[in-house]
Amino acid sequence: MSGTILAGTSVPTHAQDTPVVQPPAAQPPAVQPSVTANDTIRSIVVNGAQRLESDTVLSYMKLRVGQTYTQESADQALKDLFETELFKDVSIRNNAGAVVIDVVENPVINRILLEGNKRIKEDKIRPEIRLAPRQIFTRSKVRADVARIVELYKRKGRFAASVEPKMVQLDQNRVDIVFEVNEGPKSKVQQINIIGNEVFSDGKLRGEMATKQSRFYRFFSSSDTYDPDRLAFDQQKLRQFYLTEGYADFRVISAVAELTPDKKDFIITYVVEEGDRYKFGDVTVESEIRDFTAETLTPLLPMKEGDFYNAKQVEDTVESLSETAGLFGYAFADVRPEFDRDKETLTMGINFQVAESDRVYVERIDINGNTLTVDKVVRREFRLNEGDAFNSFQVKRSANRIKSLGFFQDELEIEQKQGSAPDRIILEANVEERATGELQLSAGFSSVENFILQASVRQRNFRGKGQELRASVSYSSFSQAIELGFTEPYLFDRNIAVGVDVFRRDLNSFGFDQAGDRRTTFEQLTTGFQVRAGVPITEYLSASLRYGLSYDDVTLDRDRFFSPGPDGVLTCDPVQAGRFLCDAIGKRTTSSIGASLIYDDRDNRVRPTRGQTVVGSLDFAGLGGSVKYLRGRLNAAKYWRVLGNFIFSVSAEGGYIHPLENRGSAADGIDDVRLTDRFFLGEPQIRGFDIRGVGPRVIRSRFREEIVDGRAVNSIIDFREDRNNVTDDAIGGRAYYLGRAELEIPLGSGARELGLRPSIFVDAGAVFNVTQPLLIDNRVQATLNGVPQFLTVGADGNITQTADAVDANGVANEPDLVPQFSFTEQFFGDSAKPRVSVGIGVNWNSPFGPFRIDVARALLKEPGDDTKLFTFNVGTQF
Repeated sequence: MSGTILAGTSVPTHAQDTPVVQPPAAQPPAVQPSVTANDTIRSIVVNGAQRLESDTVLSYMKLRVGQTYTQESADQALKDLFETELFKDVSIRNNAGAVVIDVVENPVINRILLEGNKRIKEDKIRPEIRLAPRQIFTRSKVRADVARIVELYKRKGRFAASVEPKMVQLDQNRVDIVFEVNEGPKSKVQQINIIGNEVFSDGKLRGEMATKQSRFYRFFSSSDTYDPDRLAFDQQKLRQFYLTEGYADFRVISAVAELTPDKKDFIITYVVEEGDRYKFGDVTVESEIRDFTAETLTPLLPMKEGDFYNAKQVEDTVESLSETAGLFGYAFADVRPEFDRDKETLTMGINFQVAESDRVYVERIDINGNTLTVDKVVRREFRLNEGDAFNSFQVKRSANRIKSLGFFQDELEIEQKQGSAPDRIILEANVEERATGELQLSAGFSSVENFILQASVRQRNFRGKGQELRASVSYSSFSQAIELGFTEPYLFDRNIAVGVDVFRRDLNSFGFDQAGDRRTTFEQLTTGFQVRAGVPITEYLSASLRYGLSYDDVTLDRDRFFSPGPDGVLTCDPVQAGRFLCDAIGKRTTSSIGASLIYDDRDNRVRPTRGQTVVGSLDFAGLGGSVKYLRGRLNAAKYWRVLGNFIFSVSAEGGYIHPLENRGSAADGIDDVRLTDRFFLGEPQIRGFDIRGVGPRVIRSRFREEIVDGRAVNSIIDFREDRNNVTDDAIGGRAYYLGRAELEIPLGSGARELGLRPSIFVDAGAVFNVTQPLLIDNRVQATLNGVPQFLTVGADGNITQTADAVDANGVANEPDLVPQFSFTEQFFGDSAKPRVSVGIGVNWNSPFGPFRIDVARALLKEPGDDTKLFTFNVGTQF
């Protein structure tokens, strides 16, 4: 593409050049000399106009037929025509009163192109360009667009960026405009200098700033990028810091940002004056509100005389007094601190004055902006009704409950407006609806289930009534499921939530074979439904009831685990499957009723930063059906914001299932709780261990043939040394507990934009209490009375001699019966001792979907537990 630099803009505009360098305006050509000076204009002719009519051209200037032609009038006419920016060139000739105006029109823009922009996408730059195809090209508009593009790059921290506009000539007086962008490097803050600080070090003050010095380890952060707005913010941060430390006279004298000679980075210099440090003097309260006395409030103030002055404490006290007045119904309480500064004693006395105010009542509640959601869905979340006494706490709680619906914007606030009288207030909720329908298709891979496919559709605000309707289908290598559900949060406009779920799940449980590969052990096909109802007891406490009916069909691979019995009928072979798996197969119906008590005051149910939740539940199975048990669970979690933006959480849970039927005895090796109803523990509940890697398990070990003193002897393979040659089956337990402590580490704004949330954690737990199953020992060859023998151990545990290994002549005998494989089973892990792991993890909202990676090491474990250092889970949404 051939192009020419646009006339008047041959010098590239740089981001650091402020203001933008203006090119010299095109100078009109000299007026052609007249044959006769001061002629009367007899005619005016326009030549060269293509798109414009001659009358239109004449309307832009003041020359008219009948006027006297002068040099001054001709110059003014040229100036007027050039100011229209419609013409590339203009000239005027006068021949004895016959005036000829020759014009060359500016071209029409065909298209606008961008080149060289990589860091800022084209869809972000296009809105800054005012030129458009089919418009008349003008130099001033080009210069203005260049300035806007450069300013956009400035806001992104690229002060060395430059934009060079070029024009490509086309036929029919058309042009293409090309903006060639040289983005340059991102302008970093190379150094931050502070002058005048004596009490606090430079490093301490830099730590209080949002802007950081550029360092190699800040590649995930944008805090070291120069931002003029952040410069002003840092001045406020410095002032806040000094005021909280008692330096009431602190001020920032100047803050200067200078470009380095290479115009790539900035050096910021602050000049500060710290002043003297003050202490609190007399701190009092004067209240003109009845039932809000100074004698009651003064002892509650956080600051005491003699403490170092802290401006943040003063602000918090004002807010606290206002909220306290709001709890008493005084919505418009005016709290003003009066300062008494004594520079001789360096004390700061404060008198909090609470002005007289009327108790306020709610006159009206207005809801605006809800086009889909019906009014009652929002109105029923208000903790105040029209006519109630105003209460600031209930207003905040109402706003939180409305936001918790998930139907509206996160920044929702309830405005308080003066009513028709001084003691009346109007509460106005200005909501902005968001999409509540979700259609999600996802695919991923996890270390637990290999490939995963999921599809779901969900409407959280069905028909605008707050109802939830959902359907989902999932498929992985070891489980498939389809579920349908519906929830009505307010049945018959009463605060009673009801719902129903219908499901069908196909779970392929698995263990690990001798090669270390997963193998399916049993398949559990479950079909059923659940009906549930919940009611609030208090603001944070609620209760729920549920009834569920499910049908389970547990099967094993007949070709792999079944063998013909004496009557020729295929039955589960304990030698092939293990007695515990043979005991699990069958068809059964579970009819259960349950109840839960929930306490939840978290600020956010998706990603909480403070608050706690406690859930206790009890389920009884035996209301009909073939399964009978009583199962209880308790879950609790608490969240704190600590050390600024760190989020610390602790959680604990536990459960126990008590059988209500007798299925066997310990001598039979049969537990009264079926395998499919027991608790299991491992990844992902307790990191550092493999899936179902904690708790009771049966390990089937092979025998290794060794030559000892010239004779063949079989020895058991130690699973702790060679886990790949054993079969590992978790059988669960009746009881479990699990605890976790986690600290989420905040990162810079750049990492937050990437969606990175790292954390460190400690997990501890155990699952235990199960009847030890009968174990099998099946050996191909052993030594009996010093003679090699072929032996087998039957399902009844009796040892049978089949044949001598060799005859009297040393010739090998073929045994009458040779088992297909040799092994012995061992039982491990039935212990309540805690398993403990520590590790680090990262949540990442990556471009290809949510990603979670954990690296955890088991510190405490029991024999038989299966550990795992590295786990991950990734998926994508489209």
